[in-house]
Amino acid sequence: MKLNLKKSVMALTMLATGLTSAIANADEPGTANGEWHHYTGDMKGSRYTPLDQINADNFEDLEMVWNFSTKNLGTRGEYKLEVTPIMVDGVIYATAGTRRTAIALDGQTGELMWLHSMREGLRGGMAPRQLSGRGLSYWSDGNGDDRIFYVTTGYRLIALNAHTGVPIDSFGTDGNGILDLKIGAVQGNEVQIDLVTGEIGLHATPTVAGDLIIVGSAMKEGMTIDNYNNTKGLVRAFDVRTGKKVWQFDPIPRPGQFGNDTWLDNSWERNGNTGVWTQITVDEKNELVFLAVESPSSDFYGGHRPGDNLFGESLVAVDLNTGEYKWHFQVVHHPIWDHDLSSAPLIMDVTIDGQDREIIALPTKQSYIYAFDRVTGEPIWDIPEVPVPQGNVPGEWYSPTQPMPPEHLHYGRGKLNLPDDFIDFTPEMRAAAVEKSKNWDWSNGGMYNPPLLGEVGGILGAINIGATTGGTNWPGASFDPETGIVYAPAATSILNNLSMAPPPEGYSNVNYMAGRKGQPFRMRNAAGTGQNPDAPDEVNYPVYDGPPVEIPSLTIEGLSILKPPYGVLSAIDMNKGEVIWTVPHGETPDNVRNHPKLRGMDIPRTGQRANVGVVVTKTLVIVGDQQVTNPGDRERGAMLRAYDKMTGENVGEVWMPAGQSGSPMSYQIDGRQYIIVSVSGGAYPGEFRAYALPED
Repeated sequence: MKLNLKKSVMALTMLATGLTSAIANADEPGTANGEWHHYTGDMKGSRYTPLDQINADNFEDLEMVWNFSTKNLGTRGEYKLEVTPIMVDGVIYATAGTRRTAIALDGQTGELMWLHSMREGLRGGMAPRQLSGRGLSYWSDGNGDDRIFYVTTGYRLIALNAHTGVPIDSFGTDGNGILDLKIGAVQGNEVQIDLVTGEIGLHATPTVAGDLIIVGSAMKEGMTIDNYNNTKGLVRAFDVRTGKKVWQFDPIPRPGQFGNDTWLDNSWERNGNTGVWTQITVDEKNELVFLAVESPSSDFYGGHRPGDNLFGESLVAVDLNTGEYKWHFQVVHHPIWDHDLSSAPLIMDVTIDGQDREIIALPTKQSYIYAFDRVTGEPIWDIPEVPVPQGNVPGEWYSPTQPMPPEHLHYGRGKLNLPDDFIDFTPEMRAAAVEKSKNWDWSNGGMYNPPLLGEVGGILGAINIGATTGGTNWPGASFDPETGIVYAPAATSILNNLSMAPPPEGYSNVNYMAGRKGQPFRMRNAAGTGQNPDAPDEVNYPVYDGPPVEIPSLTIEGLSILKPPYGVLSAIDMNKGEVIWTVPHGETPDNVRNHPKLRGMDIPRTGQRANVGVVVTKTLVIVGDQQVTNPGDRERGAMLRAYDKMTGENVGEVWMPAGQSGSPMSYQIDGRQYIIVSVSGGAYPGEFRAYALPED
């Protein structure tokens, strides 16, 4: 019996009765049936649906059919809702709110059907990754055992009955539906971390593949850490029925494991991080799991970890059934730029030079696509090692070269061409940019320019483009499996001013961290830190309360020192390895449009510096603006945009009250196609908004 959502009620007993039908195609890959079973639509990372009811001709006819506010799921509103919901058998599942509550909603009306959350006390309040995360996962045996999995802020894996939200009492450490993921997380030489205060968490969703659920790990932002001997990243696969661990992969290789010799002076033992905090994708056919690994501790200084430091900032393939290492490619040797591999690897089948190829494509913060044979790890197009600048921070270890993909695989703003890339709205602004730029070191066009010891009144730092939040970040890219075209958003105006200084006395054992001589210490926390309802009132790091120390900014009269575009959307044909179109994405920001020095000027759309994700349909690429604007011909807000897949033409837009903060997805119920997107930001708390065409 299929659930009639229009007649459903809140009572859990009735939900159980109405929803216990087997999900016949729960194991079906992809979204061909109009559902959306995984964070990225499928295990391959495509974010693609073949639905085409909504198209260029009617996109602007979309109307909001329901919305669900998350502001009461916790003690305060959440203003950074990054969730992409999933949809199975007419039900929307998501996490939401500052307690990271799992919820089930009627996919046609948005009515709340059940919710589940945990009050984790200090464990949740001190978690390195707070707020609602990015979503949850679904599994079914095809015979009525249907489950939802999510990771709490305190790093517990929860298994729920998909129909009732009740924990599965046969799953977990104590058989109560809860698996304590902190058990087995270590620091140093295999020292178990504290189960309350030990640092580890996750924003990404678990990945369900067959009867396994694969879980990565994340730490605090690594720019101002108090101890480089931090928790070690790990990836584990568990049995979906019991929670029993099936395998584990260690991104910091232990003695006897491949890659351990790249941690010189036995430094594997005294360093941490190197987790997999982004989405994990799976190649079912070849039984491979693809891991995009982050930086080791700390982000900008690696003097305490000499060597290349595998598997830091590497794409790693492991065996689906055993976790055994298969191959890797290190995108950055000895990472000191925070080029975390932040995007889900894309599992694609394409035709290159007349031959069918199984490839893995990896978008990055540098706005390069790295492409490899999925089985062998061989690069599809050569990635030569090129010399890079060597720094002079005391105690640092530098790699003489870094791998550099060919220019035809670059889809954002790469190495800066100065002064041509400086702001050029007026000659005076260009001249001011050239003069102001003398405050920083711009070596190598901002590519692999090593951090330096910055000083107020001297050189303020080393400029890099696409380091911490540039290029393609956690929302990742998408692709069309029918054409082999990747659609990648990229922030193209985010410059990182990498300056190092000793930490405040007594705060940290890291010799140098993000800071500047003559400027007070400033803690760099992950977004949402301290917003969990159980977060401590006091912080455990130095807080400066003296007068501000003014330093020059990387702006010219309030505008970016770089010329537009500030953000783009690009289409990359992976059959040919070439960018086929690039367009600015996002309305021109108000501070550009309304700038007094630019009045009367015809300025083309600049795009926005933003980290946003897309959904791909049969004919469209759909993605929203992250920034709110007020161009004067509509109500102040942000636009959800549709682009023609083959040309990049903006063929439609729909108003939203706040910017897109989570990647959109699309599903279909009873022949009606919906688009759902998370919005939040500014004074607008997190909200799911579902759009569809008007009913006849």
